[in-house]
Amino acid sequence: MTRNPAHSGSTAITLVEAVNRALAWEMAHDERVLVFGEDVGRDGGVFRATLGLLERFGPERVLDTPLSETLIAGMAIGMAAQGLRPVAEIQFSGFIYPALDQIVNHAGRLRTRTQGRLSCPLVLRSPCGGGIRAPEHHSESVETFFAHIPGIRVVMPSTPARAYGLLLAAIRDPDPVVFLEPTRIYRLVKQDVPDDGQALPLDVCYTLREGRDVTLVGWGAALHECLQAADALAGAGISAEVIDVATLKPLDMGTILESVARTGRCVIVHEAAREAGFGAEIAARLAEEGLLHLLAPVRRVTGYDCVMPLARLEQHYIPSVARIVAAVRRVMEYS
Repeated sequence: MTRNPAHSGSTAITLVEAVNRALAWEMAHDERVLVFGEDVGRDGGVFRATLGLLERFGPERVLDTPLSETLIAGMAIGMAAQGLRPVAEIQFSGFIYPALDQIVNHAGRLRTRTQGRLSCPLVLRSPCGGGIRAPEHHSESVETFFAHIPGIRVVMPSTPARAYGLLLAAIRDPDPVVFLEPTRIYRLVKQDVPDDGQALPLDVCYTLREGRDVTLVGWGAALHECLQAADALAGAGISAEVIDVATLKPLDMGTILESVARTGRCVIVHEAAREAGFGAEIAARLAEEGLLHLLAPVRRVTGYDCVMPLARLEQHYIPSVARIVAAVRRVMEYS
């Protein structure tokens, strides 16, 4: 039926449909799981990620909340501390900042504050990033804010299959997870995703493409430009390995180091602003732990240190294939 596309019978689904499918699976198999946020019930969420869940699981497990991100985060923490598995949605990541107090001071500290007596198994989902011609506050890249908070996992899927498997793992995780969903690729591609309840491992990077000359490291929507850049570089005889970070915190630095040990060069790609972005953390770790493998300085291709521009300039802000290819050529030419 058209009301719930995740259950249309087709196995090829979009990323947002994969999110819907993972939520439905876990709610059907674990009565502790409930979903809430602004417009997630009757309207199925602003991007329709929760479409059909209210009709299937009822108003006691799918709750529309007031327009209050602090309330949403606080409710999730209280429910998690009492044994439920809340999955809360923040409608756009630009509105997530009022929830930071709850996440920093309570969700991330509950386990240590209670000396392990309580954990906080919540998932805070939010669309993130630009590329959909949305106005200000609707295109933020907030991963670095949360990656800096002790006690928080930060996950960002790059494909429908990754979204399905990682969201299931996040809901089953005993500690708080911030699950950031790139809006730009919500409906960009379709992929066969078996609805079998199989989670994917958190805290590991995924190698999407093997190469010998340079390592491209990215996450979320930026992976699609990385893969296109790798195709373009292959035509010029440059073999690029592409790594999907997937879980930013805790970071699987081992996979990145092993790749750079083979290729000798690294370009990090992300949509968030450059200064103090998460790419700086990876570059610093490469300098500390992999310096002797590097044949050239690590380069970053990022958003700019400004507010995400409105629609007309948005594509100039987002890292392009041309900018990634140019950065790779610079590390290849370094001597």
